[in-house]
Amino acid sequence: MLMLTCKQASKLVSQSLDRPLSWSERLRLRFHLLICDACNHFNRQLRVLRNAVKRMMQHTEGDSTIQLSLEARDRISREINRSTESGYH
Repeated sequence: MLMLTCKQASKLVSQSLDRPLSWSERLRLRFHLLICDACNHFNRQLRVLRNAVKRMMQHTEGDSTIQLSLEARDRISREINRSTESGYH
């Protein structure tokens, strides 16, 4: 079993929020997190951020008083199009 680099570990941490990791990915990531304080800290921070965003969404989803300005919508749309065209998704 090859040791993960911090770059590979941080990528797996991020992916684990969006998809189930394979058995070998989970095992390699767990081992790396046991020995790497920086990646372990990144893992905890990412999970805290995700939970905070989920809580914020739950509190704001039904609030009709929260609306984006047309300028903000255009900025977001341009950024999504730019990142899609350049391959950053």
